[in-house]
Amino acid sequence: MLRLMQLLSGNVNYTVEDLMERLNLSRRTIYRYFDTFKAAGYAIQRINEGVYRMAMSRSGYPDLSKLVYFSEEEAYVVNRLIDNLDNTNAMKQGLKRKLAAVYDATSIGNYIDNKGNSAAIAAISAAIREKKTVLLHRYASAHSGKTKDYRVEPFRFNSNYIDIWAYDTNDGLNKRFKIARIEEVEILTVPWQFEKMHEAEPMDAFRIHSPKSFSIKLRLSLRAKNLLLEEYPLAEKELYQTDGNWYWAGEVRGLEGVGRFVQGLPYDVEVLEGEALIDLLGQAAEYNLIRYGK
Repeated sequence: MLRLMQLLSGNVNYTVEDLMERLNLSRRTIYRYFDTFKAAGYAIQRINEGVYRMAMSRSGYPDLSKLVYFSEEEAYVVNRLIDNLDNTNAMKQGLKRKLAAVYDATSIGNYIDNKGNSAAIAAISAAIREKKTVLLHRYASAHSGKTKDYRVEPFRFNSNYIDIWAYDTNDGLNKRFKIARIEEVEILTVPWQFEKMHEAEPMDAFRIHSPKSFSIKLRLSLRAKNLLLEEYPLAEKELYQTDGNWYWAGEVRGLEGVGRFVQGLPYDVEVLEGEALIDLLGQAAEYNLIRYGK
């Protein structure tokens, strides 16, 4: 029920069929929970085409937007910390049950902890909820080094509300925009016109989004293994030890993230598989030799 409340009060709109699939519940159970929520003081609103959302029907009930949510990385770290508790600890299983009751690997809410970006986040949240187009005023592009206004249809926040996925109506492309680089968000009266084109690219353990994928295998020193887990907690899923060595093997969605990690630890990481990554590192080495070589 808590998970259903999160979905109904989040930034994405779901049909009953979507809710049934994501929560593995029957239609009858979904509607029974709706009735329970209504009895508890919440309003279940039918938006359109079978899409439902949750809102408070009268005062005195908790605001669901103020619930503390975890990003996937945060939930993973918390779960690992609980695992490290002694098995005789009476709270261990209770904590794990509570975490599992609300969060899972495919549907985890996000906790806003950046007060400086709160105005932009609030405006974008409203635009997503109301399916409205927005203007991102004076967005500072990292590629061009200039500021530019973007007319977009925002449709999803990424982990920790660091950035958003939005459809650029001028270029006809789905793009990722960093919240911190947006000077001002203006919500327009224009409704979404390209919702069928909205699609967020998958993200790898190094927080890189791309439709492409590359198979990578790294051999790590103990130091590199520890730094990997500290900086990229989700990388633990593809990490293993054999013959006294640590290895990371998996798919990456781009070479920028894993490339930065390897370049920062040249004596501690060896690329065993991944020709594209090896080529990238070679080009970077040649560039540095020309720039700094004597």
